[in-house]
Amino acid sequence: MSSPSVATRPHIGRFLSVTAWISFILNVTIIATGGAVRLTGSGLGCSEWPSCVPGSLTPTPEMGIHGLIEFGNRTISGPLLLAAILVVILSFRIRRERRDLFAISIVVLVLVALQAVVGGIVVWERLDAVLVGFHYTVSLIIVCVTAAYLVRMREPGGARARAVPKGYAILTHVTTLFMAIIVFMGVLTTGNGPHSGDETVVRDGFDATLLSHLHAWPGYITLVLVIVLVAWSSARRLRTLPSASLLLALLLVQIAVGIYQANAGLPPLAVGIHMVLAALTAATMTLNVLRVKRPVAEVSLP
Repeated sequence: MSSPSVATRPHIGRFLSVTAWISFILNVTIIATGGAVRLTGSGLGCSEWPSCVPGSLTPTPEMGIHGLIEFGNRTISGPLLLAAILVVILSFRIRRERRDLFAISIVVLVLVALQAVVGGIVVWERLDAVLVGFHYTVSLIIVCVTAAYLVRMREPGGARARAVPKGYAILTHVTTLFMAIIVFMGVLTTGNGPHSGDETVVRDGFDATLLSHLHAWPGYITLVLVIVLVAWSSARRLRTLPSASLLLALLLVQIAVGIYQANAGLPPLAVGIHMVLAALTAATMTLNVLRVKRPVAEVSLP
């Protein structure tokens, strides 16, 4: 396998690298704190947006612990937005060499801004279950896009070509489709479960028990597909072996947590862990998809 020439190596400064990682971590963190808001019934701890309560940007003593939890989640939005802006500015400086990074950074910034607006609408609509599900889904997408940035910034820019057998690439994308189904069904299931963020929230109206089964089966199918990907990667010594192995490990933990929470009556902590693991699993799936190709200078088809 030939290594890329010096001219094609990425020119990523340390500050950009650190900021990109901070952006990724903050987007995972806000999923965790958003889950805490919902799982503790603090969804309306701040009853207004962009202020917390009428006449105050911060929670008042009357809002109690729920106000602090909701406001804490909102507070993370500031550093998260700042990190996204910094990544855009720093990516703009190297845009001639790395148009891909600049484009990804713009997508992240737009989605972060969209999330702020959606978050406000969620409060105005008193935690409408569909909007809350959409809010979580956008956060998960942002985690995946920031993960894509981290992967691409470690590689040379320019054209990319397939670095695995065609069948493996197809199977990878099929696995991605099933993972998307898992997320969709998980959002629907949560939208009809007991953790609504506030006792006044009206649920979607579907059978939560049935949805939990419809959520689980795509998970088991995805597990089988990922096992095949790991075995294939190992047998052919593909560059996807580390990412596929990490994906398998996360998926096994995620399924174990899912089974536990279903049998234990959906304890809030387990549900919160399940939400964060879903984001990390999706991010790792993104990593595996991107590893299917490599920069043209490094291509050596098996």
